[in-house]
Amino acid sequence: MKILIDARMYGLEHSGIGRYLINLVQEISGQNSENDFIILLRKKYFNELKLPENWKKVLTDFRHYTLTEQIRLPLIINKEKPDLVHFPHFNVPVFISSKFLVTIHDMTMHKQGIDATTLSLPFYLLKRLPYKLSFRFAVKNSYKIIVPSKTVKAEIVDYHNVNPDKIAVIYEGFGANYIAGKGASREMEILAKYGLVNKNYFFYVGNAYPHKNLEMVVKAMVDLKMNKNADCEFVIAGSRDVFMNRLNKLINKNGASDFVKLLGFVLEDELKVIYKHSLGFIYPSLSEGFGLQGLEAIATGTILLASNIPVFREIYDTHAFYFNPQDVSSISGTMYSVLNMKSEDKYKYLSTAKEYIKKYSWKKMAKETLDIYAKISSENKDK
Repeated sequence: MKILIDARMYGLEHSGIGRYLINLVQEISGQNSENDFIILLRKKYFNELKLPENWKKVLTDFRHYTLTEQIRLPLIINKEKPDLVHFPHFNVPVFISSKFLVTIHDMTMHKQGIDATTLSLPFYLLKRLPYKLSFRFAVKNSYKIIVPSKTVKAEIVDYHNVNPDKIAVIYEGFGANYIAGKGASREMEILAKYGLVNKNYFFYVGNAYPHKNLEMVVKAMVDLKMNKNADCEFVIAGSRDVFMNRLNKLINKNGASDFVKLLGFVLEDELKVIYKHSLGFIYPSLSEGFGLQGLEAIATGTILLASNIPVFREIYDTHAFYFNPQDVSSISGTMYSVLNMKSEDKYKYLSTAKEYIKKYSWKKMAKETLDIYAKISSENKDK
């Protein structure tokens, strides 16, 4: 079987989709030799990525969401004549003639409002229409849909009236390098770099989009300081952008700049140390597709505090301290409880949580994806 993977969003600069592609390609190339693979890559990773002989790299150096993509991508795919195309994102060219499957990571953009964009209302609406049309085209015309949770599957079925049998739930994983004790050299140097030596702090890493709900944690920190006299800080790692700048203004407006810190971009090796030495990782999102950072937090040996949204309940089960993400007192109360936990209670929690998250791995995700490819191939032969 000849399988083509559109990996133009390969790389950590493409956030969750980029990380998904890195691990999918790495694990499949290490597991599979029965199929032939074609991988579409942009220039940045074309020469850097080394793959087995049954993989063919095709330079496809143009961006998503462009007219160029709509015209040139189907021509490139048709030239390669794949039996199956895997798009890791809903952005599928309209004129594709090959059989394809698509990975839908979440439905967050369906729920977002004008506060999630820097565009004016007319331009936002103009941009939103193509998004919804592209999404609908992908889910309606794909042979199969892969999602990272039962929650996302239910949302797609409900919103787009898709046959549930068409959707496969394949849980994602987390890097084994996040397991506590690995790669932890220079810990004090890293903590000193960010002013965290001997500090009690809660942690968050990611972007500051409105659905991440960081504003409520800032208000919860004010409540902890003003009403509970708590000795702790809240530190946030993430690249500076318009949303992080908005958050910074909100921090100043709430008089929280002394105990809520923006660290900016943090390297992955440094992240592991900051996770490990935190009081806990706070995940206050209103909407997600999976929840990778929560698994990373547990793996490094810190406590997970998370929104009581369905997807987190599904992924973390009983291994997180849940709060109502729209209630400041619920967030601050949960933080206060964790702040005052006894050492033996923390140890007991982390022991069971670390054992639980072993069910999630990128290797397992890749194996189940290969099984989907094989099933599609078998179904085609039977027709």
